Amino acid sequence: MQKVKVIGAGLAGCESAYYLAKHGIEVELFDIKPNNFTPAHKSNNFAELVCSNSLKSNDIYGNAAGLLKEEMRMLGSLVIESADKNCVPAGGALAVNRETFSSYITEKIKSCKNINFISEEIKNIYFDEYTIIATGPLTTENLSNEIVKIVGGELSFYDASAPIISFDSIDMDNAFFGDRYGKGNGDHINCPLNEDEYKLFIQELLSAEKIELHGFENSEVFEGCMPIEVMATRGNDTLRYGPLKPVGLDDPKTGRWPYACLQLRREDEQGSMFNLVGFQTNLKWGEQKRVFSIIPALKNAEYLRYGVMHKNTFINSPKVLDKDYSLIEHDKIFFAGQITGVEGYVESAMSGLMSAIYLERKIKGKKKVLISDYTVSGSLAKYITTENADFEPMNANFGVLRPLDSIIKDKSEPGVNPEKENLKDQKDSSGVIPNNQKVNPTEKPKINVENTLLNL
Repeated sequence: MQKVKVIGAGLAGCESAYYLAKHGIEVELFDIKPNNFTPAHKSNNFAELVCSNSLKSNDIYGNAAGLLKEEMRMLGSLVIESADKNCVPAGGALAVNRETFSSYITEKIKSCKNINFISEEIKNIYFDEYTIIATGPLTTENLSNEIVKIVGGELSFYDASAPIISFDSIDMDNAFFGDRYGKGNGDHINCPLNEDEYKLFIQELLSAEKIELHGFENSEVFEGCMPIEVMATRGNDTLRYGPLKPVGLDDPKTGRWPYACLQLRREDEQGSMFNLVGFQTNLKWGEQKRVFSIIPALKNAEYLRYGVMHKNTFINSPKVLDKDYSLIEHDKIFFAGQITGVEGYVESAMSGLMSAIYLERKIKGKKKVLISDYTVSGSLAKYITTENADFEPMNANFGVLRPLDSIIKDKSEPGVNPEKENLKDQKDSSGVIPNNQKVNPTEKPKINVENTLLNL
């Protein structure tokens, strides 16, 4: 029987180990627990949820996080199985009881005959051994040094990201395209504020609630990438000399520079996502939406990713990873979880599941598959493996999906239900849904279901 090492018993590692074991592959699952702990972990259980107990939206049609969960359910995800069995009331979100959620996964892993758990720190990676590295943002120093050697470059230390919003949700009556002093191709969207709006924005920004940082994420970590709320404490006009600088931006409504102006920068080639330039922040997500909506152009903004600030080491996946999560130069070595540049609980678990699917097929000599980018799973895999000079972690959102063939006019209208029984009939023996099978949509499709999960 072929053996695989899985390093890390978090969400991604457990997902990888369980899938491989259930498909007849012997797994050695390594983690420093319970002999040792990272600064963020306290429980002896696997798949410990450190921050929130929410896995975000469960809405299949209106939210990419919900659609991602459904894709994982169809593939037999252990993490989503546990979440569904250990959920707590949370409206449209999938929130869980942390203890029972982790206990359920731990029991499944420990009772699986093909998984041998070893509490040990891995310090060396061997290219002739099938290995999945799923150690997360707090990878031990020894293993981090080893990863640096095998990927041929430094690990990135990611401590802040600005929010990303949908282009369709920007109020262009209160915004205009243009680059500072007319230089460039006019790709930025400028969101002006008058003096009263700016003063109200500063007032609300200073009083907004912030996320409590962990002990290993103190303010010194973020000094090189200043949160806007901290910047605002340094003077009422500080932001007008920083991310809200209006100079060189002629508002076509007035022919003059605004009092203050936020610039939005294109986040993708299609121009469906825009980044709030310089708006890295530690505000709570609800507070970001409330405070930033004071900017007239953002009053109805749809947030594809909120600003986050935390410790997160990750590899430069676009340069070193193939689309199956294996190293381009060493194809027996796979990566999974946040260390690849996917952001979030479910996203991390998804990458663990997909890397295991790919590895299982490789070991058994099956045809190599590619994840369809009509799916959230495939779009995230494509994002982290596509050349990007400013590569940053990304979570599930509709902005990374391949553009739909038909335009959604009203997001409140129900989407197409891709008839689960039909999909089940199309699975091959591995549980993978072929990309070349079609599901007939209704007359007015809201979700492109021409491709489902994987390209065989």
